[in-house]
Parts: sequence; structure tokens; C-alpha cells
Amino acid sequence: MANTENFQNINIIFVKTIICCDMEELIKLDSVDKYNRLFGLETLHPMVSVIDLSKATHWPEHYKINYGVYALYLKDTKCGDITYGRQPYDYKEGTIVCFAPGQVAEMQMLKDVRPSAHGLLFHPDFIRGTMLGQEIKKYSFFSYETREALHLSEKERATVMDCFHNIAAELEHNIDKHSRRLITSNISLLLDYCMRFYERQFETREVQNKDVIVRFERLLDEYFDSEAPQQYGLPSVRYFADKVFLSPNYFGDMISKHTGKTVTEYIQNKLIDRAKELLLSTSKPMSEIAYSLGFQYPQHMSRMFKRIVGCTPNEFRVQGI
Repeated sequence: MANTENFQNINIIFVKTIICCDMEELIKLDSVDKYNRLFGLETLHPMVSVIDLSKATHWPEHYKINYGVYALYLKDTKCGDITYGRQPYDYKEGTIVCFAPGQVAEMQMLKDVRPSAHGLLFHPDFIRGTMLGQEIKKYSFFSYETREALHLSEKERATVMDCFHNIAAELEHNIDKHSRRLITSNISLLLDYCMRFYERQFETREVQNKDVIVRFERLLDEYFDSEAPQQYGLPSVRYFADKVFLSPNYFGDMISKHTGKTVTEYIQNKLIDRAKELLLSTSKPMSEIAYSLGFQYPQHMSRMFKRIVGCTPNEFRVQGI
């Protein structure tokens, strides 16, 4: 009985990594058929596949994949402790993780335990020239790290499964002139639902996210209070994302959701506030202020200042506003 229960449990650990891998261990996943052969699954379409790993006939216990396709997995069973940044969350619903071409993932499954997950894989060539191909970059969650996975309620999970079923039904249909448009439309619908669910997740984690925003503000002040601008120049989005232990895309989407500003806009506003303070409280020339804030050239600060404030730094100083 214990073995039967184990066979119903998913024990797949997805870990995105950018470390160099032993090429003998790295699987270059350049087609959906290669993934299906890895698990002994049937391929119905050369570029799109809806997978049900409970039907796998064989599987490796540990492997690394360099994705050449888009992949979205729904883990079927209850999740244990989920790490978000450095904070643990006990979420007991389904979990979605996504991968994009060029990303490397490492999978680990318990010995003699059957995987049990659903998923979708599609090759980038399949969406090339379509509306989905033009919009794929807006689905920024493909670049989230696995610790930033999407955690679903039972109702949301049912919606995702309906999308999987609709795509699978199209794949079982004989390919005709409508197939590509209908399949890409259903994939877009699935990804749009994921965007909605991620926005809900940002809201349900409002307390934790506000803590990240407070830390971001403090990190901004610490950066400009130090010698870092002169040494490293203007800070990047990735710099602050790394400091709060989030991926740049997740960090950017979270900041935008809660503040209405992009991280870049947030940084630029902080820069302009600092520039205003220095212009009015010191007699330093504008060029010296620009260099002290990390600008490579004074004219770069001047252009940013005029775009945001409506006048040049020197005009602002003369007006004494």
C-alpha cells in the first residue's frame, strides 16, 4: 500500500541554474520529441506537446536540461515548504514552474517513485510569425526562478487543466489550416491566466512584498551614500534584485505591481531627487554632481533631469525650487 501511495506522489525538484555543466550530463532539449522519448511518452505534434508524466514508461532519476523549447509544468501534489526570497511559505496547492529557451534546469526525482505532473512544451519556431510570437516576451514569468513559482488554488488549478485539455484535444485532431492558430490561441489563453494568477499572488503576498520594497529603498540610499556610484556607475535592476534574492523579472514585476513604476523609473526618480538636493544645498558644478551620482557623462544626467523635471539642472538651480 505504501508503494502505491508513493507512486501517486510527485517528487520532482526543478532548479534553474546558470552554472557550467558537464557536457556529458547536459541534455540539449531542442525538440519536444526528445523530451517525450526521455520519459517514454507519445509525440502527437512535432513542435507542441501536452505531457502527463503519470503515463511515463521510464524516466531518469537525475538529469540536467538545456532548454531549446518553452516549458510549463504543473506539479500535481501538495507542496511543502516553498522558499520565496529567504522566507519560507507553506503552500498546499499546485505549483507551476516555467522555462524558456536558453535556460538550464536540473531535475531530481526520488528513486523508484513515479513522477506525476502535467505540462506543456512548445518550440519557439511554432509561434514564430504569430501574435503569440510577437507577445511572448510579455510573459516575464518564464524568467522567474523556481523559488518564485506560481502557487495555485484548486479553482485556478482546474482552469490550467482545462487549458491543457483544450490544447491536447487540438493536438489529437488531424492537422489542418486552422490547427496552428487554434493551438497558439489556446497557449496564449493559458499564459494569460498564468499572468492573472501571478498578479493575484503579488497581492496575497502584499506584506512580504512591502518588506522587499522597504529593503529596496534602503539599498538605494545605501548605494548613493557610498562610493559605489563613482566606482561602478549607475546601479542596474539586477544589482538590487540580487540583493533581495529575487530574479530581475520577478523583482521588476513585483515593484511595478505595487508602486505603478518600473524599477528603472524608481532608480531614476531616486537619482533626480539626489541631484535636486545637491543642486540646491551645494555649490558643486553640475558635472561634478553627475559624476558623483554615477553618470558617465554630465549630459546624460542633464537629459534625464529635463525629461523628468521639465527643466535643465542649471535652470532648476537658478530657480531655486
